[in-house]
Amino acid sequence: MSFDSVLSLTQTALELGLISSLTVLALFLSYSMLNVCDLSTDGCFTLGATVGAVVAISGHPYLAIPAAMAAGVASGFSTALLQTKMGIDSLLAGIIVNTALYSVNIAVMGNSSLLNMNKTDTVFTIMKDVLEGTAVAEQYRVIVAVIAVAAVILFLSLFLRTRLGLAIRATGNNPDMVRSSSINPVFTTIIGLCISNSFTALSGCLLAQSQRSVNIDIGSGMVTIALASLLIGNAFLGRGRIPVRAIGAVLGAFVFRMVYTIALRFNMPAFMLKFVSSVIVIIAISGPYLKSQVPLFKRRLEHRPGRRKADA
Repeated sequence: MSFDSVLSLTQTALELGLISSLTVLALFLSYSMLNVCDLSTDGCFTLGATVGAVVAISGHPYLAIPAAMAAGVASGFSTALLQTKMGIDSLLAGIIVNTALYSVNIAVMGNSSLLNMNKTDTVFTIMKDVLEGTAVAEQYRVIVAVIAVAAVILFLSLFLRTRLGLAIRATGNNPDMVRSSSINPVFTTIIGLCISNSFTALSGCLLAQSQRSVNIDIGSGMVTIALASLLIGNAFLGRGRIPVRAIGAVLGAFVFRMVYTIALRFNMPAFMLKFVSSVIVIIAISGPYLKSQVPLFKRRLEHRPGRRKADA
């Protein structure tokens, strides 16, 4: 493999990793901080992509970003409402919203399953025009993604240190203690899911504008990808302050996308990529446990009856 191909491979993984890391940061807030496993991620990601695409096609590429995030807030509010006000389990609430969003996304796309944005101005094409003639003109996609990721990390770092942010973190750690402290866990759950889903929708919006097309399956498997990336990031930078852990989540997204891109480069069939995602998740989840079992396995191996006789 030549140096140019390796560089192209790394750049592709970096672009996709940075964009998908926004969804990883969304799960960082909802799963790691709030302790809620939000399974509406796939539908919310697609919702952000479709809303952002429709608004961009109408001639407003900048407005597409807040519009997509507002749609994500609505999705998060619906999920939170089901589990806090209607007594539905958080996992089931996410599945219900994810299922409903399929119909919503089709409606947003005008009863179509595909939107073409080849002739549409996006934040990426605008950035490309701005950087034209400079040394970093070819990196315009990465620059847009870096700006978005940096803004989200900065927001999380500041927000989770506020009184409301600390209340959200406390809700995830010990809801009973939060209630006894006169903090409403329903309110903190709603706010946390609204913010996290806005990040997911932003991720979908940027991916749609980057690829200049949207199909109804654009968000398929995003919850698996984001969860695997989050767990990989925890293995690298899972301890420390919020900014460090958030950067670890972004690093995990890049590593996951790198593995994904390498699998594609080795001509792996497209239908096998979901299997690869599942294997990466299994390794990321079971890895720490299996590592902790290694000393026990060695002790059992040393005390096997057959080994004792051989030593004698």
